[in-house]
Amino acid sequence: MRDNVRGGALTEVTFYILLSLYSPKHGYAVMQFIEEKTYGRLTLGAGTLYGALGSLKDKGWIKPCGDYGDRKKEYIITPSGREIVKREYIRLQELVNVAAGIIGGSV
Repeated sequence: MRDNVRGGALTEVTFYILLSLYSPKHGYAVMQFIEEKTYGRLTLGAGTLYGALGSLKDKGWIKPCGDYGDRKKEYIITPSGREIVKREYIRLQELVNVAAGIIGGSV
């Protein structure tokens, strides 16, 4: 995953995964969330998603939650992950504000 933690720039996929996990979800539900929110523009394969989930877990941005038993493993965003999302949101707002100042509302 090529997320720039220092500069706050996340990949689009990482940002969507973190947003999806504001409520507990298993992997397939995360894939559905991303596909739905991007109107099919982004679709993730299982390998890509589970690799990303492992990386985000290693960074401490998400954690497993719930009792797995016979169910699929669910994840939820951590306070650290929420802080990363907040910083990325602010960075994206700044980017949009600069663009709006240059090109105006005529997009």
